[in-house]
Amino acid sequence: MAIFTKNPKFDWIFRCGWKGLCPRCAKASMFNGWLKLQKTCPECGLNYDFANADDGPAFFALCITAFPLTFFAVWLEVAYSPPWWVHVLTSVPILGFGCLATLRPFKGWLVASQYVNNAIEAGTESLWAKLNAKDNGESGEV
Repeated sequence: MAIFTKNPKFDWIFRCGWKGLCPRCAKASMFNGWLKLQKTCPECGLNYDFANADDGPAFFALCITAFPLTFFAVWLEVAYSPPWWVHVLTSVPILGFGCLATLRPFKGWLVASQYVNNAIEAGTESLWAKLNAKDNGESGEV
């Protein structure tokens, strides 16, 4: 069943990612805390070692969330010229809450997208193999 588009792959990524569900089974949360991923899915056993969202969630939270919310602070200043403490009580909490509230959905979306698209940074396959071998206690020779 398509949610937004006729592209089931996009709909699956959006649904699982935005809700923070496992991108393989969509039955369990991929998170073990606010932004920390679980080691494996408790339902299907998907290993989340492939997930590498890095600064992506913060970038999207700033660009998609903070940028439009900043217009509220600018509008408030231009329209009413309030004292500085009004911004401390309104603009700062709105920006802070808005960005923090969207970090998890953005991270889930990026992790689900990496899984569904089997994404890996170009040219780093051997480096990832060595890193994962070191983490698993293997020799790391590839």
